[in-house]
Amino acid sequence: MTLANQLTLARIALIPLFVVVFYLPYKWSYPAAALIFFFAALTDWLDGYIARKYQQSTQFGAFLDPVADKLMVAVALVLLVGAHKSALMALASAVIIGREIVISALREWMAELGKRSSVAVSFLGKVKTAAQMAALITLLAFEPESHPTAQLAGYFLLYLAAGLTLWSMFLYLKAAWPLMMQEKSQ
Repeated sequence: MTLANQLTLARIALIPLFVVVFYLPYKWSYPAAALIFFFAALTDWLDGYIARKYQQSTQFGAFLDPVADKLMVAVALVLLVGAHKSALMALASAVIIGREIVISALREWMAELGKRSSVAVSFLGKVKTAAQMAALITLLAFEPESHPTAQLAGYFLLYLAAGLTLWSMFLYLKAAWPLMMQEKSQ
């Protein structure tokens, strides 16, 4: 078990703690949940850095890392939809989670065809992830409506991330479109 894989597993293990802390009936629960999420996001960067720098890349890590990322983001979005009770929050969250499902399915299908590199992570995906993480940390750090400026900034970043999410999904689907339109061989 490499250090990179241990960090990825730790990120998954943080999810129940993240949920419990978010729902604690204390004023510090929101910033504490944001701190846990920030730490998880940091481990995402760190496990990739360690895997590359120390040649600790494994098949298990290649599978588990994106799963851990998507689980943490999806849980954060679900918590925020419940806390904000806003159609705007629900819409952006549905776009982000829906895109992850579509792209995960697309990558799996492309891998079966031996064309997974056609849907590799792009620079746009990294920008989308940065906006998404900044939005989620901002929105998690403050109770809804207690800090309107932070909430507005969080919504702006979340909608930026949702827009980039749709754009990157379009680019991935466009790259895969010629293969999708081919007749299936018997």
